[in-house]
Amino acid sequence: MSTAGERVRTAPARPRDYSGAVYGSLLAASVVAGSGTPGPYPRLQLVALLLITGLVFWAAHVYARLAGERLGERELTAREVRRVALHEWPIVQAAVPPAAAVAISPLLGLGMEGTTWLALVVAVAEQVGWASVAVRRAGASLRLTVVAGAGNVLLGLVIVAAKATLTH
Repeated sequence: MSTAGERVRTAPARPRDYSGAVYGSLLAASVVAGSGTPGPYPRLQLVALLLITGLVFWAAHVYARLAGERLGERELTAREVRRVALHEWPIVQAAVPPAAAVAISPLLGLGMEGTTWLALVVAVAEQVGWASVAVRRAGASLRLTVVAGAGNVLLGLVIVAAKATLTH
């Protein structure tokens, strides 16, 4: 508790890094666009593919960041590994909304084609949303936020176009 003349010191808030969420959303959209529907349980397989891909890419990013940026500079500690793992965790988190869309798709009466389109729309919307939030929270103007959102819509449309034109 401080007295009237004392100031409470707080650490300045570190800006949140949304790059993992944007990347993970783009990854999830790519997984959905590139997935086929083989096997007796295509929804379960797509949910598993989304989540496992997110986990594998998360682990790869953690390893790459630790090996590439830190290994040669100083001793690797459990605290450092945990910090990097948490920093990269949004890659996995970004796979959850599209996977949830796939899981609930039967409740919406969707077949597998509708299910994959729903998951793709969710992933692209998530990507655009995270990119827009990141730019806005970084202090960008509304105009720059709209430009960043539009750029991410364009990236999403490339994936949608690939999904629409490529067959398995």
